Amino acid sequence: MPSILPTLSTDVNMICMGKKTVPMPVVESSSGEEEVCCSILAAPLDESDAKELARGFAALADPARLRLFSLIAAQPEGEVCACALVEPLGRSQPTVSHHLRVLYEAGLVDREKRGTWVWYWVAPARLEALRFALTSGESVAAVGGLAD
Repeated sequence: MPSILPTLSTDVNMICMGKKTVPMPVVESSSGEEEVCCSILAAPLDESDAKELARGFAALADPARLRLFSLIAAQPEGEVCACALVEPLGRSQPTVSHHLRVLYEAGLVDREKRGTWVWYWVAPARLEALRFALTSGESVAAVGGLAD
């Protein structure tokens, strides 16, 4: 009987899901090391993986933060000044700053201070890891258009 658990391929950045080989998303941990995130549909999570994924999902579980994240992700330039997010979100500047900090600490956005302003953009690897966690290898292959 074939195993339903994913296996590592010879390429350390790929995972074999049946006949398909799909890229494994990596996330930079708080220690600066890259960590591989697995699909919760492919194998049970260990405690540390579950905590890391929960941190990201919890940050997006708040409607204001989800909307804020969407505003950042939708920027044509790929980044936005925090000052430009107050009016569209309809919240006070301290509230917007708090939500931005939560998104940053969860690894969903990155930031850079330029003069007196702070600019934010989506952290694509972290977003991909959260997306991958909720898909099976077959779903990722279908969405990503990966070949057999």
